[in-house]
Amino acid sequence: MARAATLLRDDAALRMSDNGDGLAVVFQHGLGGGEAQVTQTFPGNTGCRRITLECRGHGASTLGKSRPFSFDMFAGDVLAAANQAGVERFVAGGISMGAAIAMRLACRHPDRVTGLVLIRPAWTFDSAPANMLPIAEVADLILDHGPERAKAVFAESQTAARFRREAPDNLVSLLGYFDRPDAAQFAEVLADIAADGPGVSANDAAALTVPTLIIGNALDAVHPLSAAHTLAAAIPGAVFAEVSSKSLDSGRHFAELHTQITSFLHVHFNIRSLLPS
Repeated sequence: MARAATLLRDDAALRMSDNGDGLAVVFQHGLGGGEAQVTQTFPGNTGCRRITLECRGHGASTLGKSRPFSFDMFAGDVLAAANQAGVERFVAGGISMGAAIAMRLACRHPDRVTGLVLIRPAWTFDSAPANMLPIAEVADLILDHGPERAKAVFAESQTAARFRREAPDNLVSLLGYFDRPDAAQFAEVLADIAADGPGVSANDAAALTVPTLIIGNALDAVHPLSAAHTLAAAIPGAVFAEVSSKSLDSGRHFAELHTQITSFLHVHFNIRSLLPS
């Protein structure tokens, strides 16, 4: 049963969803995503209690007036959501930006996080990694020209041409930023987060002792497989899995994601209801 709530942080009203019962999993969306993206990615009927906070400016959450947007801000909001839900210890996970938030929570609050599920990570240990440059480019164009003109300029850019050849699924996501009804305002979020990082080091990752699953796929310029491999090598005992590319077969991609997450939670947290009958 899905339960919705609102978390008030500063002057921002943030939408929370709280689904199911059992093992607590705080699972976050990617940059520009929301509850719908998490619902598509995280397997249903898991025997888990899955909590998701839509970050500032995402989904039904407001932007608020605090600036700049950062992983520190977003991770603090997520921890406050867990507190409001009465969850002391939880598996932390997420997609892309959500994976970086989960890493920050695990490294900064090891007393709270019992496991990690990192899907298509885009950040490792540095701020403003090169794979974030296309998102920064989109943000700058929107801020300089407005969404409509910016989209036309971007469509003719070398970045768009490269993504058409190499990562068409990423291109769909990038073009979607221009079409958001709040594109002009959300460009601030894109610019700030693309320039930021989770604020953890390789030494922080090496000190982690929780079960960890890391999933990546090929044909993804924003979420390179190298980032997933780097994190898997840095975190002791991490399980790495490569799944089918969304660009080639979206249905297979999500089916494989669900299988990997299900198996990991069963093996490490004994959630037997996850197994197929």
